[in-house]
Amino acid sequence: MMSNIHQILMPQHIMYGQHSFLEVGRQAGALGSKAMVISDPVMEQIGNVERCGHYLEQAGIPHAIYTGVDTEPTDLHVQEALEICRGEKCDLIVALGGGSAIDAAKAVAVLMNNGGHIREYVGNKKRFQQRPLPLIAIPTTAGTGSEMTKVTVIIDTANEVKLMLSQPELLPAAAIVDPLLTVSCPPSVTAATGVDALCHAVEAYISRRAQPVTDMMAFRAIELIAGNLLQAYRQGDDVEARSNMALAAMLAGAAFSNASVTLVHGMSRPIGALFHVPHGVSNAMLLPPVLEFTRESAAERLAAIGRHILPGGARLSDSELADSLLVQIKRLCRDLNIPNMRAWGIDETAFQRSLAKMAQDALDSGSPGNNPRVPTHEEIVELYQVCYAYDFS
Repeated sequence: MMSNIHQILMPQHIMYGQHSFLEVGRQAGALGSKAMVISDPVMEQIGNVERCGHYLEQAGIPHAIYTGVDTEPTDLHVQEALEICRGEKCDLIVALGGGSAIDAAKAVAVLMNNGGHIREYVGNKKRFQQRPLPLIAIPTTAGTGSEMTKVTVIIDTANEVKLMLSQPELLPAAAIVDPLLTVSCPPSVTAATGVDALCHAVEAYISRRAQPVTDMMAFRAIELIAGNLLQAYRQGDDVEARSNMALAAMLAGAAFSNASVTLVHGMSRPIGALFHVPHGVSNAMLLPPVLEFTRESAAERLAAIGRHILPGGARLSDSELADSLLVQIKRLCRDLNIPNMRAWGIDETAFQRSLAKMAQDALDSGSPGNNPRVPTHEEIVELYQVCYAYDFS
């Protein structure tokens, strides 16, 4: 008999709203005495790392800095940051950046007190026995929702695979979501991270592990994304659109952290690991064709989304609504100039040579097992081939 008992895990403290970045010093003072700031080169260049350090100093919190995380977090980034964190004897971590910086910071936080390599903990083969260093997560994109999740994804460079871990210890102690930090995002990043958030919300809603509370969060996130993503893409300084997208990403992150992602994310990670495509971009490339593959097994849930956001949805059947929603998502990706894999520049010969490994890595992640239509290895290979030159028009 299936249990009707569900659990929702989120950070203990969540601050959201314009200028909430100012709260980092107060939150840090309540959690530790010396901070390790983990960020990326862009945040350093535009001055946000310096601002973060200033707010920490105002609160009397000394800090060390690591800004080496680039578009995808690797075990090498984690090791470099770990060495600084240990050498500086930091007892608190502040992650400032997109999902890459936050995911790397999560790995550092747990490994500081548990040791070993992050791959040792994949699939719960090994559990974190000690509490992590407290982590304050401050997103600068509206996409991954990593500030709300018990999930981290790190590339294992030795094996060319993305390691996905999901354990409660990976939850940040605090999330600070200041939409003003996302205004600097260029249109291409706004598009990719926005579709990433849409993936989180849609996948959480159609997941076999969906539950009533995650359904509510996913629905609201989808509604906000449908009404604001294009505007944030076209008019980057529209603070209202940016605020709504930041809220959507936060809700979608909480939804998928508690309901799990599905086939899109399962297939996305190998593309990032082997071809170094940023996570949001690879998810966006896959969303329409993967939903088309899943449609027959998820028509009722897709129709419910369509009925919620499409004009005149009440007059259509479930089948018509599901089809209309897929058309709308495809059109959104087209309007956001989402490329297919060929247009991104992935070499077709290398892609074809990697298909079997990618399909197996996708299955091994466990995410495809949450999909309404659970694919075989052969079906994933075929679906990758469809996605390579997929036409969004």
